[in-house]
Amino acid sequence: MSETTVSARPRRGRVSSRAWGVASGLAAAATPLILLTILVVLAIFAWRSVVWNGLGFFTSTKWNLGNLYGGSLVVRHGIAAPQGAEYGMLVFVTGTLLSSAIAIVLAVPVGIGVAVALTSFSPRGLATVVSFFVELLAGVPSVVFGLWGFTVLVPWIGATVGPGMSKVLGFIPFFGGQAQTGLGLLASGIVLAVMIVPIITAVSRDALAKVPRELLEQGRALGLTEWEIVRDLSLPVARPAVIGAVILGLGRALGETMAVLMVSGSAVNSLPHNLYSPISTMASTIAAQLDSAMTDATGMAVHALAELAVVLFLITVLVNLLVKRIVRTLEQSPVLLWAERETE
Repeated sequence: MSETTVSARPRRGRVSSRAWGVASGLAAAATPLILLTILVVLAIFAWRSVVWNGLGFFTSTKWNLGNLYGGSLVVRHGIAAPQGAEYGMLVFVTGTLLSSAIAIVLAVPVGIGVAVALTSFSPRGLATVVSFFVELLAGVPSVVFGLWGFTVLVPWIGATVGPGMSKVLGFIPFFGGQAQTGLGLLASGIVLAVMIVPIITAVSRDALAKVPRELLEQGRALGLTEWEIVRDLSLPVARPAVIGAVILGLGRALGETMAVLMVSGSAVNSLPHNLYSPISTMASTIAAQLDSAMTDATGMAVHALAELAVVLFLITVLVNLLVKRIVRTLEQSPVLLWAERETE
């Protein structure tokens, strides 16, 4: 073999490694660059609304596209909008946060409980079958959940659940009042909970299944019951991933559109006064209002929806940053560090 052939191979290897490194770096940078590009484009498009509305956009409960079919215009800071136009996001932010909070309260115990049952208390065959259906449920389109909520859940809330809760728990603030049609905050929260339970269950199940078996055997050797092993060993070790699953579900709930649009009641200009009040979320409002906003000759309605989208985007990003901070903190817990030492 000639010296030229021998020396060419390492050179080609170095070039290939360098090219692979560049390609990997570009792939790693793609996701944050795409997110940053989306945010910048939305922010630029929403700037006219930011200037026209000022801080009132964040504090006002009034949302009115104004007279879209002619008439005089209102000019602020050199920017025109239809007569009577008002853009305030407080109603939509409130609906988004309250419905997502209800979904988390309902979904977290169920999701984690199912994950614990599948990994610690169920026969392997049953666990496999249930896990398959949980993953299948996670892939169901949101509009299907919305239709189920509209045809089954909403009438049930309006006729049975709402009046019953109001009668029994009416002394608690926010639980009293008339359920009316059933469309509203409670229906939205329940539908969102059903949608995010599979996410929380699947991620939590995988985290619990990866708890070191040696750790569990040590717990059994000390005479711990299965429940004590779950409570004192499995859950503390899997806690960072379980919290990540909860925040992942919260992110899904915050951004859900069609299912909420079908069961929320699409309230505008009024904050919810009880658990059964109609609401609107940020995502559902963008979807519901876009068609009408496109008829605004000044374009201000679309710019206002873009500003609403920017706020929703930032809320989602902040939620993800928060979970990363929480997970990093929990990874330093004594139980988790001890488990890592035991398995090294």
